Amino acid sequence: EVQLVESGGGLVQAGGSLRLSCTISGFTDDDHAIGWFRQAPGKEREGVSCISSSDGRTYVADSVKGRFTISSDNAKNTVYLQMNSLKPNDTAVYYCAATISAYSGSYYAGHYPYWGQGTQVTVSS
Repeated sequence: EVQLVESGGGLVQAGGSLRLSCTISGFTDDDHAIGWFRQAPGKEREGVSCISSSDGRTYVADSVKGRFTISSDNAKNTVYLQMNSLKPNDTAVYYCAATISAYSGSYYAGHYPYWGQGTQVTVSS
C-alpha cells in the first residue's frame, strides 16, 4: 500500500519560512515523481512543485518561483518543500502526491494517483 505523510505545516507570519516534509512508503517503482500541490478555500488545487526520483530534475510553478525549493533525500524516502518569504496568499492545505515518472513535471492533479492527507499552512499578515 502506497502511503504519503506530510508534516511541517503551521502558522507563520508573512515573510517567514516553513519546511514541509513528505515521507513516502510502499512505492515499489523507484522511477517516479513527487509533486506538491496546495488548495486554498474556495479555490482549485494548484500544482506548486515537482521532483523526479530518477534524475532529481525539479519543477517550480511561476507563482512560487524564487521562494519555494523542492528537494529529496532518497535514503529517507522523503521529499521536502522549503518555503521562504511566505505571503498570506500562500495560505492553503498543502498536499504531496506520487505518480509514475512519465508524468514528471506535471501539475495536473489527475496524473497523480497517490496523495497524502495534507498539512495546513497559514500565513498571517
